[in-house]
Amino acid sequence: MEIKLKAGDPAPDFEGPTSDGSRLGLKNFLGKKNVVLYFYPKDDTPGCTKEACSFRDNLQPIRDMGAEIIGVSLDSIESHGKFASKYDLSFPLISDKEKRIANAYGVLRDTGTSTNRVTFIIDKTGKIAKVFPKVDVTKHTEEVVSALKELAS
Repeated sequence: MEIKLKAGDPAPDFEGPTSDGSRLGLKNFLGKKNVVLYFYPKDDTPGCTKEACSFRDNLQPIRDMGAEIIGVSLDSIESHGKFASKYDLSFPLISDKEKRIANAYGVLRDTGTSTNRVTFIIDKTGKIAKVFPKVDVTKHTEEVVSALKELAS
């Protein structure tokens, strides 16, 4: 898998329904916050749960650095709602059933049934600041925090 988007590229605009019933997109954050947009294969699976819980546990320090976390998978809004509730995830999860966001970011798996585990940090101007094409869920949050610190300096 090769991610075509690179640091410095404009981030593709996105919008989708979230587990709390609202719609959320890049335009909600432009000029205000950096965005940690992370794609994950499936709700409530071991690796995805570990990644989501690590983001949950580090949410305040990430928000203190002026960033918001948004998770995206092809799962339904209902699935996202159960996943968020079960693990007390207090950041938005977007349902990308139509695969528009996954296609725009080039993270759809060849099977078309899920996304690859890839994270993008998008700065306040809408440019991609960092791409994590290979995510190790055991240390990914630390990598994201480090990249956000670099972005802030």
